[in-house]
Amino acid sequence: MDGEEGRSRRLVGATGRGLRRAGSATGRGASYTVRQARRASHAEGAGDSGLYRLIELHAFNAAGDAAVAISLAGTLFFAQPGEARGPIALFLGLTMLPFAVVAPLLGPFLDRFSHGRRWAIGATMALRAFFCWLMADAVASQSLLMYPTALGVLVSSKAYGVARAATVPRLQPASLTLVKANSRISLAGVVGAAISAPLAGGASYFGAQWSLRYAFVVFAGATILSILLPARADATGDELPVSLGGESRKFKIPADVGFALRCNAGLRMLSGFLTMYMAFLLRDQPFPGWEDKATLLLGLVIGAAGLGNTVGIGLGSMLRRVTPALTVVVALLADAAMSVVAALFYGLLAAVALGLTAGVAQAMGKVSLDSTIQTSVPERHRTSAFARSETMLQLSWVVGGFIGIGLPLIPRLGLGVLAGLMVAWTVFVLVRRPGGPAALPPGRGPRVDRDAADDDRAADDDPGEATGPITPVTG
Repeated sequence: MDGEEGRSRRLVGATGRGLRRAGSATGRGASYTVRQARRASHAEGAGDSGLYRLIELHAFNAAGDAAVAISLAGTLFFAQPGEARGPIALFLGLTMLPFAVVAPLLGPFLDRFSHGRRWAIGATMALRAFFCWLMADAVASQSLLMYPTALGVLVSSKAYGVARAATVPRLQPASLTLVKANSRISLAGVVGAAISAPLAGGASYFGAQWSLRYAFVVFAGATILSILLPARADATGDELPVSLGGESRKFKIPADVGFALRCNAGLRMLSGFLTMYMAFLLRDQPFPGWEDKATLLLGLVIGAAGLGNTVGIGLGSMLRRVTPALTVVVALLADAAMSVVAALFYGLLAAVALGLTAGVAQAMGKVSLDSTIQTSVPERHRTSAFARSETMLQLSWVVGGFIGIGLPLIPRLGLGVLAGLMVAWTVFVLVRRPGGPAALPPGRGPRVDRDAADDDRAADDDPGEATGPITPVTG
């Protein structure tokens, strides 16, 4: 008896020691991960300039957005493919299209808070926390309140994106180009989403509302981080806000920005199409041998797009010299060419390659567009320019999504339509390419908001029909 008790005690003691060692190893691993992440966020002058705080904030932002996306995906895609297309189209119509009306007002509205940008960014986080909490109850009760709260989350998210992009040049260290600074911030978002997705997925196991409540906690923490941004994130006293009556004419988007925006519109349209069309196609008509693994098949294609996005962001962060004007053209040409290949040689390899190409192209195109706006548009008009660009990109994604939902699930027909649209848009964009250099030389570029003469030069450029003028409407 004593021998059995002794063995039991030794077993309990060994188990306890093993658990303590495992806990210690886990703690050391977590501490090492946190140290490495902080070291990366502080590298190349980002720690001294304060950019690291924006990098960490964006990781929280992406973590919350990932939780919201997981909750909505579980709610909308739960039905069978034929049954889900209607609710998803309704969701797009009730949330994305009103956004087209609201979004152009974001820039002028945020211009009012240029001297308190930290509080404006914090307000976008607090609003998302509030809407996520309301949406959680709406999802649980299957209430129509889900749609207006989702719209509130979307608008708040885009308002954050506009304010964050306008803040980057103020926190940019001298050793980083704008492309690299934008890429580093985007890469932090990928890391934040990757860490958050399993946590949100685990929470959604108990119901889609719990992933939204998890998002509430993340956005509440991000609100605090927003207020802790450096004071230099706010505009200084000598910067001129957009005035209702102080401008004698409308400010027009510079030609290089209009060109980059048109290129990105094509990239975003393809992304929306693939997200909707492939989600239904691969569940309804999986490849031979994958009939009982449709979810895994969809994960391969969507995962390839996510991997491509990460690769594109990493390339933007690592490459020593990136010319935005050339990058957006190469990205658009690559998407058009790969769309044609996928339509002609439809199969698993072609679908994965198309997703990978679309991910890389969209990431590289977006960081190039952001850096073009940051260098070519004066500070006083920058938030309005970002708001207009975000509106056009969002609408491009929605147009692609609606096309993907509306087409019959015939692979060669659907991808053939996509290929035709991409080739036609690429030709249109290249034909309308502005004469002369379409971008500044790689590097920081001049601070174009130094005097009013830059406004005059920007106003004389042709914006192109794709964007139109930005009308200052705030006081």
